[in-house]
Amino acid sequence: MDSTKNQDVIVIGAGIIGISIALKLQSEGRQVLVLDRKGVAAETSAGNAGAFAFADVIPLATPGIMRKAPKWLIDPLGPLSLRPAYALKILPWMLRFWRASWQDKYQAALAAQASLMAVSKAALERQIDAVGGEAMIRREGQLQLYEGEAEFSASLAGWQTRQAHGVVYEFLLSSEAIAKIQPGIHPRFTHAAFTPEWINVCDPAQWTQHLANEFEKRGGKIAIAAIHSISIQQDSVILKSDSADYEANQVVLCAGAWSKTLAQSIGDSLPLDTERGYNTTLPSGAFDLKTHVTFSNHGFVVTKIGEGVRVGGAVELGGLDLQPNFQRAEVLLDKAKTFLPSLKIEDGKQWMGFRPSMPDSLPVISYASRSKRVIYAFGHGHLGLTQSAGTAELVAALVSNGTPDIDLTPFSANRF
Repeated sequence: MDSTKNQDVIVIGAGIIGISIALKLQSEGRQVLVLDRKGVAAETSAGNAGAFAFADVIPLATPGIMRKAPKWLIDPLGPLSLRPAYALKILPWMLRFWRASWQDKYQAALAAQASLMAVSKAALERQIDAVGGEAMIRREGQLQLYEGEAEFSASLAGWQTRQAHGVVYEFLLSSEAIAKIQPGIHPRFTHAAFTPEWINVCDPAQWTQHLANEFEKRGGKIAIAAIHSISIQQDSVILKSDSADYEANQVVLCAGAWSKTLAQSIGDSLPLDTERGYNTTLPSGAFDLKTHVTFSNHGFVVTKIGEGVRVGGAVELGGLDLQPNFQRAEVLLDKAKTFLPSLKIEDGKQWMGFRPSMPDSLPVISYASRSKRVIYAFGHGHLGLTQSAGTAELVAALVSNGTPDIDLTPFSANRF
């Protein structure tokens, strides 16, 4: 059969969302072709922190955040920055982000995020079993650190919210208690919350490749193709690339930050934008890391990747086209050295990736407006890896015209 014609399902995007969806659809008897402009985990899925952050149920757009945002945005190397060259382009997104921070929208987004997290947590365990992946999983918990009583006290409302949604945690109220879980942290961090059920993957690129290998072993196909438009026909969907046109009965669009223009080609104008994240991966021996460490008030994490250590995070609002500012990665690394005095910061590899983000922190998991033949699954922001297995199960229900395990109204393409 011509690989460009008469396909059952085509998945656009070979990141962690796309590969997870392809594998799930395949398990339900569907014939799936995955298309990606660069290949498996070639972009954002390769360089994230490797965390399944099920405790992160609170949306980024929290009540009162816009009072804090200006002082963050004026610091070009702070935890949240806006590139001046991108300010006008992202203004509509920022206005929607502000609206999402109002109490009514925030509460609705919190409930939706928590429901997706619950589905995703259970789905991940099913996915791990299905692919024999336990050896690639680290169940070592997470430390979220605070400098002093005031900073810790300011976090308590957030922890109460997490507790209401089933997140298990333990407070550590001294540097000595923190050191029992993770030695080597500067004593300026006097308080912490430890989430013992937090899970990491050994390496997000290797995990995505492992899933892709399983998909191909079972007969799935992955090909390189840069799709630039979608056309809905009466009985099929046509995908256009520079080299060929592809035809399928159904299409799942999960191309991350590159999904926006493809959705526009079939009439859906969605406020998808990009949070650029930076990190540095240090080689083996850089630090004896026992658990995932989060410096939440500084906007970055330190996590194990393979035998090395990855230092990264923060948010830069700068779109897809501006050149990276790797000074941001250097600032995070310098902070990490201050906070972890024995950290060896030599010989690191810098990276920048594009988080596909919606203003309300909720992904789009939805049929396209014009046809159920096209299903959207993008905009997961910081939580793509976390929500990948759950998204795959929800999308599989949409593809089969079944009933998803949760109400997908909050994730609709038509919610804005």
